[in-house]
Amino acid sequence: MTGEPNTRLNDLFGLTGWSKGELARMVNRKAAAMGHPQLATDTSRVRRWIDMGESPRDPVPRVLAALFTERLGRVVTIEDLGFARSGRTVRRTQGKTDNPDGMPWTSEQLAEILSEFTGMDLMLNRRGLVGAGAALAAGSALTSAMHDWLHSDPSLAAEGPRLNDPLHVERAGYDLYEAAPVGSQEIDALERSVDVFRAWDASRGGGLQRKAVVGQLNEVGGMLAYRQPAHLQRRLWGVAANLAVLAGWMSHDVGLEPTAQKYFVIAAHAAREGGDRPRAGEALSRAARQMVHLGKPDDALDLMKLAKSGSGEQTLPRTRAMLHTIEAWAQASMGQGQAMRRTLGEAEELFVSDNGDVPPPSWMQMFDEADLHGMQALAFRTLAEHEPSAVAMAQRHARLALQLRPDGRQRSKLFDHISMASACFIGNDPDQAAGYAKLALHSMGETSSHRTWDRLRDMYRLTAQYADYPMIDDLRRDLERVMPKKVGGGSAKGTSAV
Repeated sequence: MTGEPNTRLNDLFGLTGWSKGELARMVNRKAAAMGHPQLATDTSRVRRWIDMGESPRDPVPRVLAALFTERLGRVVTIEDLGFARSGRTVRRTQGKTDNPDGMPWTSEQLAEILSEFTGMDLMLNRRGLVGAGAALAAGSALTSAMHDWLHSDPSLAAEGPRLNDPLHVERAGYDLYEAAPVGSQEIDALERSVDVFRAWDASRGGGLQRKAVVGQLNEVGGMLAYRQPAHLQRRLWGVAANLAVLAGWMSHDVGLEPTAQKYFVIAAHAAREGGDRPRAGEALSRAARQMVHLGKPDDALDLMKLAKSGSGEQTLPRTRAMLHTIEAWAQASMGQGQAMRRTLGEAEELFVSDNGDVPPPSWMQMFDEADLHGMQALAFRTLAEHEPSAVAMAQRHARLALQLRPDGRQRSKLFDHISMASACFIGNDPDQAAGYAKLALHSMGETSSHRTWDRLRDMYRLTAQYADYPMIDDLRRDLERVMPKKVGGGSAKGTSAV
């Protein structure tokens, strides 16, 4: 007990509308349903949790996390409630934790968090609820928590077969997975499933397959709860990292921003546990893209510093080029034209220096020359809001991206069309802009990406000065007719071309 209020728990408790007595009774009922009928919580104990900072013993934190998740319609973790996990001490100062999520996590904690978080995410999916209302962690907070850990050498929790000593992870009563050993053929199948999900996401967006990816990740979390032989455990962590990145990207794609960020952080941890620091850096770069999309480029730059420095010397030039393009986009969002151009120049040099003698990892195979130009188009189009002279370069790169896009990359092509249309509007060429805007509008029905609607709304904003043109007036009416109403806050000045 700290003697100080648990502000995290108090804030979430205030959102529920419950009384302390109601919460106590629900804890007892939920605990019994989860296999703990002996638990007897009362109003005074709930008061001590909230007002005095008392940390309840297991399984109460997990029971509370499940109750708050159900009530608020978004994933609420033990850390969100201001509690440290069993075996982890988190220092609290003035009612707040120095590191509320207790990062970095041990491999055992990560397996537990992965299973818990995906299980509650699936529970919300089944009930048709939508995650919302949580705050994103600041880029500086994530960087501070993870910097030293990411720069150190990873070590696996298991160094060999321990088939008679499984690491049992008790779940909070949802989607229980029986921990058991797996073989290389099963992991082969899991790795192939990642490729299928990745191709679908690139083609159609994340909305339709998000639940399937989260479910697959939940099963992998169960596998990781069993200490597999080291070579299999390492591959499983790689699968977990890839699925977590996809789950995060798909969550971001449909507007579940706090959920997306949590998956990106889980992915970075999983990649590092598997000994793949470049993958950990790429996962953090996704969190940075998310920040730029939400209008927080300064947070994005904090994350990109960690992503670039933490990726390690094994990072291939093409991967480093990709990281540079994200940094450039954040700089463009802040109007830092000179820095952006320098960063993009470095990205081009890195890209062409990759002679292909080392095959790119599976998670980098989507970043090709078309994506390089797509990200450059996005950066210059974003800078054009500050420097109209950047329009010509935005158009050039968008045109090249469209020429180079392979089949099956509908979402990326759509982004290219929007970048081109927006650049034309800024460059006072409404006729050409309308043509590209209509191409984007006609292909919107082929994706389930909320990010594309954010980009389209931003383009719609640029049409206002040409509203007296009959062609643009018709376009605006078409957009108004089909655009869904924007729910919640957050603005987007663009989004990733990947």
